[in-house]
Amino acid sequence: MNIGYLHAAAAFILWGVLPVYWKQLASVPASQLVAHRVIWSILVLLPLVWLTGAAGRIRAALATPGVLVRQGVAAALVSANWLGFVWAVTHDRMIESSLGYFLNPLLSVLLGVFVLGERLRPAQWLAIAVAAAGVAWLAGQYRHFPWIALYLAVTFCLYGLAKKRTALDALSSLTVETLLLLIPAAVFLALEHTAGRGAFGSRGGWDEPLIALSGVITAVPLLCFASAARRIPLSAIGLMQYLGPSIQFLLGLFVYDEPFDAGKLTGFALVWTALAICAIDGLGRLSAATRRS
Repeated sequence: MNIGYLHAAAAFILWGVLPVYWKQLASVPASQLVAHRVIWSILVLLPLVWLTGAAGRIRAALATPGVLVRQGVAAALVSANWLGFVWAVTHDRMIESSLGYFLNPLLSVLLGVFVLGERLRPAQWLAIAVAAAGVAWLAGQYRHFPWIALYLAVTFCLYGLAKKRTALDALSSLTVETLLLLIPAAVFLALEHTAGRGAFGSRGGWDEPLIALSGVITAVPLLCFASAARRIPLSAIGLMQYLGPSIQFLLGLFVYDEPFDAGKLTGFALVWTALAICAIDGLGRLSAATRRS
């Protein structure tokens, strides 16, 4: 068996169970958790950079204005996505956050149309229409627009576009993004501690060790994903990416007992139907291309 499939499964399963980790830190403000994630991530990433010999690529990136701007945009988007995700999980919105990551592939298709000038096939238009109906239905069920789901989907989709336009490998790219966020994160945490609101070092118990683990939980799934991307087809990764939000959805429903009724199930079912349409269309085209070759 290709080890790439194991690495991909590990990455998406780890991302799926990540809400359990953040739930243990629900009493810490999401903004502080994201800032700590930056600080502790760099302590994990720099040794990896040294071990893999990526330091030269990172120095070159930091010295190239064009690359720096693109990485800066990516850093802003990923930090915004982290903040929204951590806030959602720690405020009992895990099911709604999973919806955002289910919607992400469909938004990526739309982004391809409006930003990259790609043309959609009829099945893709149908999938987008069905997903839009699902979101509209859920807005009525939640009695508010599912903004956290759309926020997570949009920020992650735009982050994917920003990453598509960088030539850096995954480790170098994440390291540059984290370095760009390091000073703002450190300043923010210093101000929080000066104002007496800092969580780290003032609570005792498991909070400090758990916060320190945020660097590891950031780096490990990303490295697994990078390894998988080099070894298995993109189509396989595209299908496996639903593992993460599926696990989040099940955790929110069965472990954390978030409210979910038949009306919300209908909305989710429409989104899942849209994803199935896209997946079947993509597999059909892949099969046809394989037969031609």
